[in-house]
Amino acid sequence: MATSKGFVEEFNEFLRKYQVIGLAVAVIIGAAAGKMVTAMVNDIIMPIIAVLVPGGDWKTSVLEIGPVKFLVGDFVGAIIDFIIVALVIFLVVKFVMKGDTSQKV
Repeated sequence: MATSKGFVEEFNEFLRKYQVIGLAVAVIIGAAAGKMVTAMVNDIIMPIIAVLVPGGDWKTSVLEIGPVKFLVGDFVGAIIDFIIVALVIFLVVKFVMKGDTSQKV
């Protein structure tokens, strides 16, 4: 005769099987790291770039073609954010996988 599990037992098994807690922690840490990288780009890197670019506030640069306005400066800032995040993730994965002989990075 099969024993029926209670809701709490099934829920605990689900959490363990799919490692939901670890995933939640990773998402929260990832969001915090994303904010940190964005702050670094906006507060440290962009002011340096602004000094090098004529006119200064390049992040508000707009390309107007007829009635259409393209927010070029904001887009470039987002690209720089992405490149930095991708580089950090690459370095972390490379460091973590360094000791793992079953994977090649």
